[in-house]
Amino acid sequence: PTTDKMKVPTSVRGVDNDPRRVFSVVDGMLRVSGEEWGSVSTLDEYENFHLKFAFKWGAKKWPPREGVMRDSGLLYYAVGKEGAQDGHWMRSHEFQLQEGDCADYHSLDGVAVDAHVGDANQGDWKFYRYEPSLPLRTDIKARILKKGNFEKPSGEWNTMEVIADGKTLVHIVNGHEVLRMANSRQTVDGKLVPLTRGKFSLQSEGAEAFFKDIQVRKLGAPIAPAGRVMPRSLGDR
Repeated sequence: PTTDKMKVPTSVRGVDNDPRRVFSVVDGMLRVSGEEWGSVSTLDEYENFHLKFAFKWGAKKWPPREGVMRDSGLLYYAVGKEGAQDGHWMRSHEFQLQEGDCADYHSLDGVAVDAHVGDANQGDWKFYRYEPSLPLRTDIKARILKKGNFEKPSGEWNTMEVIADGKTLVHIVNGHEVLRMANSRQTVDGKLVPLTRGKFSLQSEGAEAFFKDIQVRKLGAPIAPAGRVMPRSLGDR
């Protein structure tokens, strides 16, 4: 459960305690009800990967988000303790899943990337927008808006992909590369150090969502530069 401002949980159930079946398997799909704020995470950690999954929104929305855009997220390179970010999420990079904003980037618990970006804002909230032609900015620990909107209407299936080898992070929506970042890092003992391995985690954040055909493959080569063919992926996991 979460507060009205969705920043701090009102209570914490702990790991492996899901009496309301927020996360369940329905007809071969992973259903995330959205009723409570939380996440389901892999046991294994992954590096040098190509993650691909199908995703669509359900109909149900929960307070305090009944009147706003449906929201969820895919966290990758997730490390450390549960609840490091806002009492809910692990330290990680977020592939945003939100109506109209799928594949935006969010930094959770201070992880950092470099990217070609310009300034953006929503009221007093300042962040960045991805634009490959702009200069490279380093040590970004904020939201980055993806370039272009290739989402399908709510209720239809989308294909989402994350390709990451530590040096390069790529977000893809329905076959379109919409965001490319570099140099995944986290702060340890006051210093930024590489973050190249971690868990996957799917968020429950006030909206019903469905996932299927989740595939993770190990990269067989470094990620190709933008505009070139991506490396072939080897070794199903």
